[in-house]
Amino acid sequence: MSSTTIFSPSSPSSSPLTRFSFSHKPSLPLDHIHFPSHSSNFNNNNSLLLRKNLRTMAVSIEKETPIAERPDSFLTAYDKATGGISSGSSSVRARFEKMIRDAQDSVCDAIEKADGAGNFKEDVWSRPGGGGGISRVLQDGAVWEKAGVNVSVVYGIMPPDAYRAAKASAAHQKPGEIPFFAAGISSVLHPKNPFAPTLHFNYRYFETDAPKDAPGAPRQWWFGGGTDLTPSYIFEEDVKHFHSEQKKACDKFDPSFYPRFKKWCDDYFYIKHRNERRGLGGIFFDDLNDYDQEMLLSFATECANSVIPAYIPIIERRKDTPFTEQHKAWQQLRRGRYVEFNLVYDRGTTFGLKTGGRIESILVSLPLTARWEYDHKPEEGSEEWKLLDACINPREWI
Repeated sequence: MSSTTIFSPSSPSSSPLTRFSFSHKPSLPLDHIHFPSHSSNFNNNNSLLLRKNLRTMAVSIEKETPIAERPDSFLTAYDKATGGISSGSSSVRARFEKMIRDAQDSVCDAIEKADGAGNFKEDVWSRPGGGGGISRVLQDGAVWEKAGVNVSVVYGIMPPDAYRAAKASAAHQKPGEIPFFAAGISSVLHPKNPFAPTLHFNYRYFETDAPKDAPGAPRQWWFGGGTDLTPSYIFEEDVKHFHSEQKKACDKFDPSFYPRFKKWCDDYFYIKHRNERRGLGGIFFDDLNDYDQEMLLSFATECANSVIPAYIPIIERRKDTPFTEQHKAWQQLRRGRYVEFNLVYDRGTTFGLKTGGRIESILVSLPLTARWEYDHKPEEGSEEWKLLDACINPREWI
């Protein structure tokens, strides 16, 4: 292989946010404005007050603020009591926050145990406009080169560009500023060993109220997320195990979910300019609100809980496998594809860039190192070629 280009987008001191980290805020605290998202019984007087406030407040850029201790909840007591889409779902926000924080704890514990040497650095931050988050990064461990597991719970006013980036079906909509609530967990795990796969997972819940230029429009909510595997080399038993765990989580709710969301994943993580997928897929869904809200909350919880049994057994099998410099160089090339997808196509990255967030935080999912070679083509029939072929021609693994 030829000369190497090293890409290093972040530092050990980075304080990553998830994709829901807004830095635009009105000049007054959002929780003093009484947005309609704080109550399902929103009347015309409140609507007039909201529109008046939106017209008179200047929007500025403000960064996240570090705080010393993580709070029990990033939701205000008022929001925890009333935040929901209907009277029957008043605790959805609080329950989703608890789910993602429990998932963050369990995944970080499993990663540290499997690594055996590295520990997560935790940064807790608040957003003056409303909410906050917990960012955890393990870097240069025994097993993982870089592992990030982040949660955020934020609310306030969303710029129109951010709304279009956040919601796939909003590409042709041009709404005004929109009151929103967003919570999510986002993680990317990059192992050192080229035979151990990278894993990405993200689960999120989103609410918006009527934009200021469309008073009385219906409130919207949706779930999104997925878990996908990005190996540099194919081990059939590993990929089948991973997909089997995703199917098991899906089948508990609807037998159509796995084939539907598996194809969605293959289509979403597509690098158009390369005509190949980023990896070997998994499940992915977005803008999902055509099922009962309670069911979707349970489904997202099941998917988040499936991460450890789907991934850690693979890591245990591969983390100590001997490898050569050629294997490592191929892993670096595949990481280059990972970088290309995230910077060019990923809606989460676009969403963060359009909202003026901290660049280190937006790019926390990128690996410490990656590689690009001019016109590199693996030898046909080689193990590297088999991986590339599977990325170009998605397979049914189970």
